[in-house]
Amino acid sequence: MRSALRVLALPVLLVSVTLLAFGFRPAPAPAADVATPAELVKSYDTLADAILAVKHTEENLVRAILAGGWAHARAEHDRAVAALSGGSRDAARASLETLAALVAQLGSEGDNSVAAVRKRLLEGGHHHNASGEAQGIYDEGFVVVTREARKALLDASRAIGQAAASGDRTGLDKAWAAAEATVKSLAVAER
Repeated sequence: MRSALRVLALPVLLVSVTLLAFGFRPAPAPAADVATPAELVKSYDTLADAILAVKHTEENLVRAILAGGWAHARAEHDRAVAALSGGSRDAARASLETLAALVAQLGSEGDNSVAAVRKRLLEGGHHHNASGEAQGIYDEGFVVVTREARKALLDASRAIGQAAASGDRTGLDKAWAAAEATVKSLAVAER
């Protein structure tokens, strides 16, 4: 058997050396296809669309929460002004206290139940405005209300609360104007 292999090895070796001597090179092996299959890329791209759509939907939902809160605050403001104009300090105080709470909720992008949802999202690693948080523009988890707007709305809320205690229409008007300007700057005012 060994002699048969020797007999076959010599001609194979001679043919190989002859081919190499005359410049014959074997064709390179085809490159392995290492690209991610197009079907997987397409699926991943569709998932990206869905994730970005959810982020956009979250922003729209928070804007709707704020718009509803703002409409409620406007109605309460009108009741408070009517009560102040009519001389009913008790009714005015109750409306102004409610108004102060509503304006504070605007500064917090909703009440405690909304804050609980925001906390859950944060615990899950979702930061809608991560880059804005890193720059100090947004508080953690906030979607629409910036730190500056939050401060302005909370300041207006405190001033409205003081107007409730004193019955000060001028203080109310000034605080309301500040709240209204802030809400409009966030593009959530009624259209």
